[in-house]
Amino acid sequence: MKIQEGELQKRALLARALLCLNYAIFFLDVSHCQIDPQALMFKKNMFGKPELDLRISSELCLPPLQFNISHSSSLIACGVTMNSPIGIDVEEKTRKIKNNIIAFAKRFFSPNEIEVLSAISDPEIQRQEFIKLWTLKEAYVKALGRGFSATPFKTFTIRFNRTARGSCLPGCETNEKAYEVSVEPRDDPENCSRNVTFALMELLGSHYVAVCMKKDVNIRGTASLPMKLDVWRTIPYVEDECVSGTEAVLPISGFA
Repeated sequence: MKIQEGELQKRALLARALLCLNYAIFFLDVSHCQIDPQALMFKKNMFGKPELDLRISSELCLPPLQFNISHSSSLIACGVTMNSPIGIDVEEKTRKIKNNIIAFAKRFFSPNEIEVLSAISDPEIQRQEFIKLWTLKEAYVKALGRGFSATPFKTFTIRFNRTARGSCLPGCETNEKAYEVSVEPRDDPENCSRNVTFALMELLGSHYVAVCMKKDVNIRGTASLPMKLDVWRTIPYVEDECVSGTEAVLPISGFA
């Protein structure tokens, strides 16, 4: 599907407005420093990932925040964290794959991921699991901040390990077994890191959202701690509503 240039510009403006607003709210919450969202400036790192221009931090008393943005045709997702690099990706559940899913996966996925998808006989479930995997892989690459050319999808494997942990979202409780998502570098361990943690959820019944964050180096052990996420539904400068623990946010605790 082709997207008109005007539509792309509209999404870019909305994404920037959402980001600036979220930053301003975050600043006020963590540093009690009120910021004019229009005063924020951004730049790109050497790989093209946008980041806050910290040269203005001394003037605006900015804490060391990290962010990432993703969007579909109908939803923009913005993740903001303190200190830890973050990657976020959003995909529509109705996303169509023109080619055969396994043939398409062989171009981008690792052998283990292809094996997992090939074992699913139901075409619709296979498509949904493909989208979840793609979303997680995108979030991981974006959290590393080195771009897709530096970290191709085939150089790492997303794995799902059974765990007794429950939901990663405040207000959501479950007694069901959950799956902890982890990453395993394959051919290029220098450009891939295991030191990350993931969250995967369904939003508004229409989208999958994956979040990847680098772990705190001060926390010992290899196990991933559940993320403490607050999820907000926002119309920039119009409406803000916390939807954590509501029907709008469904933590995904299993993988077919």
